[in-house]
Amino acid sequence: MSTWIWILIGAAVFFFVLAPLVIIPAAIYLILLVRTRKSKWRRKCSLPRDEEIREMFDIGMDWAARYAEQKREVDVYSGKYHLFGEYFDFGFDKAAVIIAGRTESLLYSYYFAEPYRQAGYNVLVIDNRSHGKSDGRLNSLGYHEHRDILRWAQLLHDELGNRQVFFHGVCIGASNALFALTAADAPDYLQGMVSEGMFTTFYESLYYHIKEMKQPIQPALEEIRGYLRLFTGYDIKHDGPLFRIHKLKKPLLMLQSKQDKYSLPERAKVLYDKCRAPKRLVYFEKGAHSHIKINASEKYDKIIVDFLRELCENKSITDGIVGE
Repeated sequence: MSTWIWILIGAAVFFFVLAPLVIIPAAIYLILLVRTRKSKWRRKCSLPRDEEIREMFDIGMDWAARYAEQKREVDVYSGKYHLFGEYFDFGFDKAAVIIAGRTESLLYSYYFAEPYRQAGYNVLVIDNRSHGKSDGRLNSLGYHEHRDILRWAQLLHDELGNRQVFFHGVCIGASNALFALTAADAPDYLQGMVSEGMFTTFYESLYYHIKEMKQPIQPALEEIRGYLRLFTGYDIKHDGPLFRIHKLKKPLLMLQSKQDKYSLPERAKVLYDKCRAPKRLVYFEKGAHSHIKINASEKYDKIIVDFLRELCENKSITDGIVGE
């Protein structure tokens, strides 16, 4: 058999066997969930060419500049990880932690802070593990990172004088917040959470990411699941908000776009039904994944402020679905 035939056979094996089975899933895992270099997921606008993200980023930066005198740098150690954040002290006795999603630093979180200031909360924005200035390489989607959130809450309560701590989580940040609130050692001073675009499981969300990339769903999905189990211990198919939300005891406000392609609107109803805590689900007509507020800013902020005021006035949170 000629050399050229062997070359063609080798090329065919590579493109039709090795690439789909090994190379593509590994590349997707590295791109989505591993900080492969220090400059990745640093403090900057994540997608400056996306008009909505650029606008969100700029509005957030303007907000931070407006309250620069109230800002101070803070840091904590969570296990071996040195983590960094910024604390905006408005003189209140409660604080909100804004927990961004994958790829975003604390700069992104400025954009979501204003309703908390209006409702009487100090604000903590953080670089999640493996983002911004914080240590770490691997993203485990809240499985390990929720310990960091509990450590930040401890700082707010024990050292910075906040009686209560509230969480606002976007996408993976919502999973992170939920894992923290349902942890066995979650302190009582944790008040509740707002979630935007919370997925049922990352396995399901990843399915839609791979589909959007126009790559073969399988075996990539199972292989990436395998990488996560190997390197972080987290099984994204059999763990996640879907398997933990029934343990939640603190009030939950769910914000969900009907246009979300990764955390599907009908799946938000599944989470809502499994939740036993006081809960409210609000649907928005417009907004890509994590882009609800930019399409309905006043409504978004008012819903959060009203929910927090009910909470702070010790009113009973009425369960309900709005805008279904």
